Amino acid sequence: MVEKESLAQLLDDGRRKIQVTDEELAEAKRRRRLLAASVRRAFPGSTTYFNGSVAHGDANTPLTDVDLGVVLTETNAVPYGPNKKSALALMKIARAAIHEDLDDEFPKLTIEVEGRRRAVLVRFGDPVTPGQDDFTADVMTAIPHPSGRGLYIPNTKIAAQWDRADPIAHTRMVLQAIEDTKVVFARTVRLLKHWNGTHSKPMCSWNIKALCLTCLDEPMPLINALQSFFTYAADEIDKGPTPDPAEVAGPIPLNMARADVYKRLCTARKYIDLAIEHENEGRPVLAQHALHQVLPELVAKPDATKEEADRLARTVRSGGPAASGLGLATGLATPTRAWGD
Repeated sequence: MVEKESLAQLLDDGRRKIQVTDEELAEAKRRRRLLAASVRRAFPGSTTYFNGSVAHGDANTPLTDVDLGVVLTETNAVPYGPNKKSALALMKIARAAIHEDLDDEFPKLTIEVEGRRRAVLVRFGDPVTPGQDDFTADVMTAIPHPSGRGLYIPNTKIAAQWDRADPIAHTRMVLQAIEDTKVVFARTVRLLKHWNGTHSKPMCSWNIKALCLTCLDEPMPLINALQSFFTYAADEIDKGPTPDPAEVAGPIPLNMARADVYKRLCTARKYIDLAIEHENEGRPVLAQHALHQVLPELVAKPDATKEEADRLARTVRSGGPAASGLGLATGLATPTRAWGD
């Protein structure tokens, strides 16, 4: 008889399936270094910073983009800012420098400035993951905030508008959380980003990480980390928008109505609770089935004996605390991914 995998094994196998490869990561970082060197040359005395999934250590495969920014010196930033010049001129300078430095190596390189709200969009015309269409980079041209806390970042949709943010602090906070949790933070975020992508993308990745920063602060098994996130996130989203962890920018917007996001979080929480309950009571097939509902592409739908299928049906019919509201069918049915629709 084949021994069933534990929830810990299933999640560890699942996160390995989506973890970015060393080859993808090395090439993405190389291209990021090229861009950073180019924009530093374009703006003498400036500094660069890295953010996004590659900088945060939670990138999944296929890897499709990278994020970085350049911060002008206070002297060079004087003409720019709220009620002064917009960032469009800076974005055009960055575009020219990147073309000059990278066109020879990347003959299909294209760079978009017009119509871009926040950052210069670099299209390499050459993916870092085989089989993908392309690899891109968002390059932010930022200026120091007068308070010394955070930056002004572009908002070209409104004339002479700049918005306050602190992407440098965000990266520092995420890396500290990874260290404090002994990498559990990054592994959990990878799984949550996959959950998000397979369930109608109710939240942006940064919203997920911002919530994780509060509820994941020590090492724990991945199943418990998921349980902590969905429990905490549902409660917080029910209260209102997620605030900026750096306390300089506005609240983080959702990708759909808050009530719908809340429903998805609650449903995921109930499935995770049910998976843990089944495992604790010696029902590994039912535990895997419940976890499959949350991560259908990472955790296989298990085969069930008639006895196990009957037990699942009884669990659903009983309407217990963990099973209520899940909409499970008799047997091991494929889940509906757009929860809350």
